[in-house]
Amino acid sequence: MKKICYIPAGVCAHEILLEIEAGIVKRAYIKGGCEGISVGIARLVEGMTVEEVIRRLEGISCQNGTSCPDQLAQALKDMREREKTQH
Repeated sequence: MKKICYIPAGVCAHEILLEIEAGIVKRAYIKGGCEGISVGIARLVEGMTVEEVIRRLEGISCQNGTSCPDQLAQALKDMREREKTQH
């Protein structure tokens, strides 16, 4: 299981924690921001593939041209890019 800690930019949330196994989001936790939205987004993405989460959440805007859902997608994209450079 891969654990990711991502520091989002431009949003109220201050940390995104993810657990990924075999390309599936097993756990997600967004610290800070609107609790209802953060918990709701986290629960919705659990069990989804990384690619599906990125597809659905990337580009959603709230403030500063981004949002907590967009930052979650960015965290997964960042993880994906790091994996490509390691191989």
